[in-house]
Amino acid sequence: MNLPTVNVLIVDDIEHNLTALSALLARPEVRLLVARSGVEALEHLLEHDVAVAILDVNMPGMSGFELASLIRGSPRTAHVPIIFLTATSQDALRTFQGYEAGAVDFLYKPIEPRIVQSKVGIFVQLEMQKRQLAEQLAATRQMLEANEMLMAVLSHDLRTPLSAVMSSAEYLMRASTDEKTIAVGRRIEHCGRRMSRMVEQLLNLARLQGGRLPLRRSDVQLDTLCQSVIEEFTANTAAVADGRVVFESQGDLAGHWDSDLIAQAVSNLVFNALTHGEADAPVRVRASGESPAEALVTVANRGAIPADVMPLLFGAFSTATRAERQGSGLGLGLHIVRLIARTHGGDVNVLSNETEGTVFTIRLPRAPQQGAPTSELAVI
Repeated sequence: MNLPTVNVLIVDDIEHNLTALSALLARPEVRLLVARSGVEALEHLLEHDVAVAILDVNMPGMSGFELASLIRGSPRTAHVPIIFLTATSQDALRTFQGYEAGAVDFLYKPIEPRIVQSKVGIFVQLEMQKRQLAEQLAATRQMLEANEMLMAVLSHDLRTPLSAVMSSAEYLMRASTDEKTIAVGRRIEHCGRRMSRMVEQLLNLARLQGGRLPLRRSDVQLDTLCQSVIEEFTANTAAVADGRVVFESQGDLAGHWDSDLIAQAVSNLVFNALTHGEADAPVRVRASGESPAEALVTVANRGAIPADVMPLLFGAFSTATRAERQGSGLGLGLHIVRLIARTHGGDVNVLSNETEGTVFTIRLPRAPQQGAPTSELAVI
């Protein structure tokens, strides 16, 4: 098996010093780049990435300090660790000058071979670890892309039969007068909607975690958006027909958000509240814009979340959040809410007890924050 090679740059104008250092640092995984002047060293750095540069301080034409300043001044080589070697006596001012030029270490001749081998070995090892991390990152990105593609294909292929199932269920309910047949149609439609929701969650999770679902920000009125979400539940969920979801708003609710993603986050919270909250109690949705910097959306319901479930609440595929309602979903709803909130530079939190019930709060900065990510990924 071929070992990966790591480049080490040695710069010295004296030939026997180069020979001695080359013999000292020779290792199967190390490729030594030898330069006899600062100019030759810069030529090597233009062509090769190096794990560490060992520079002689006293060289004619361009000193080691001058060469180090040039190395540090280039974006391509600014990260290269520099070790200075010098034959002059140890001097605090000269040592400080070396560190100021960008050195990570300063060694005096005659050098101790084991010390040089150890110090260079550390930088070689760090370079190899950096390469491994880069390879792992590339592999992870490929996996995420493949995962997203798989989810997209699955969602596309599943939507077609799902549409047929739901259309058939609607036909049964409209065409039949038999109560049992109508009840079966309703059950089929309910299951079809739940399955469609699962497919959508899987696809969005793959995109969000892969950082491939960029925000499409626009001017949004949060109260209008929340009312639209609630109306959709009213139209599609029999349990809401009696006005179980109550909405209120106050303050300035204008912001610059991705309306589709925010709607999904609010929808997931309302769905959770309807599913897990007490059936005879209302679900209260509130949009608040009292702060000039951010807006809040709270979704509250009666009933408390068990203390042992709280730490797992926002995890992906959490079985704890589904324990009481087997088959109610994939355990992705709250995880996606958190991803959406954090992608916007905000967050989501929950308070739950027997007295106050359960209250989820989404915090949404009105505009993109300085340095905030445009997609998630980070937050994983």
